[in-house]
Amino acid sequence: MRKIMTFILIVVLLSFTVHEAKAQSSPPNIYTDGVVLMDAATGEILYSKNMDTQYPPASTTKIMTALLTLENANLDDVVTVGKNPPLIDGSKIYLFEDEKLTVKDLLYALLLRSANDAALTLAEHISGSSEEFAKLMNKRALELGCSNTNFVNPSGLYDDMHRTTARDLALIMKELIKHEEYIKISTTSMYYIQPTNKSKEKRPLWNENRLIQKSSNYYYEGCEAGKTGYTIQSKHSYVAVASRNGIKLIAVLLHDSNKAYWSDARKLFDYGFENFSKATLYSKGDMVGEYTIKEGLNIPLLAAENFYYLKNKDSTETPKLKINSKDLSKTSFNRWQNILTAEVFYNNKSIGSLNLASGADYAYKAPALALKNSVNSINSMKILAYPVILILLISLLRIRKKVKQKKRDRY
Repeated sequence: MRKIMTFILIVVLLSFTVHEAKAQSSPPNIYTDGVVLMDAATGEILYSKNMDTQYPPASTTKIMTALLTLENANLDDVVTVGKNPPLIDGSKIYLFEDEKLTVKDLLYALLLRSANDAALTLAEHISGSSEEFAKLMNKRALELGCSNTNFVNPSGLYDDMHRTTARDLALIMKELIKHEEYIKISTTSMYYIQPTNKSKEKRPLWNENRLIQKSSNYYYEGCEAGKTGYTIQSKHSYVAVASRNGIKLIAVLLHDSNKAYWSDARKLFDYGFENFSKATLYSKGDMVGEYTIKEGLNIPLLAAENFYYLKNKDSTETPKLKINSKDLSKTSFNRWQNILTAEVFYNNKSIGSLNLASGADYAYKAPALALKNSVNSINSMKILAYPVILILLISLLRIRKKVKQKKRDRY
């Protein structure tokens, strides 16, 4: 009986193990309308759902406001609050007109408290008005490759024309996390804005990103940043970043009716970290092909740098290269000099470009140089011949003169 019970227990445990292994390789069920899981290093999309459908982003808009602030202002700049920010609706820290704060304080208010008055104050500081700042937001969005985005204001307050997509929001976050100050702010648990010329009290700001809060049931180890958003029309939205084992992922959830974005973000990150690994498709110095200069003369082509790609752990595909054609037959180059580029394909999809270096020295000798040398030699001979010819002419004239003189003497 004991043996039978042991056998049954083993079978049950094995069945659970097999089920768990299958679950890890299956994409998660996410009920949010617009979803993206992106590799922050390459922009590769690991999971998506309606990623190019436009939705109102609510306060996740503020990651673009933060990006433009970090790119166009100094943290120590002192900003004077105008008449408009204190009147704005929604979440705020209750700024006063003519109140003076630093850009740093306003950024903390923007990202930790999601303060709309801080967003408008920063916009007016950088561009003079909310309208001009929106133009700057849209210009920067296009530069980042956001082709389906239109911002109307710096805070994310609902407007029919204020729209973006999950993919575009991920691209903005991909750029923002290059700024160390943003990561520092986003991982700060609590921050105090010190008393100002208009406020005698400290303003406490708590980080409301539950994936960063260690006391939260949603805490996610490796989470580095996150921004939530909500309005009645926009519903819930969330964009977050997490890093593990040298991999950095961006998760975006837009238009969530179920308020499940905390758990959905965790599911997305788990799916990414469990099913994808950073692979070196090409290492610097790998011979990837040859270039034929002429018949019988082939130059080895070497990978000029390491090429990394986040690939599915179960994938057995091998990368392929499409080398860009270029005539190098009349070019001199040295070993390790970059001479060509190649487009890298994986699973029949272009995933980037690779610089190719020469594996040997090559010195081009132009035929025209030999011809020029020949011409120069002939010209030199001509120059040397002129004195000789002149001497011969003079000698001939003298001989002719003597002959004529002898003829006269005879008569």
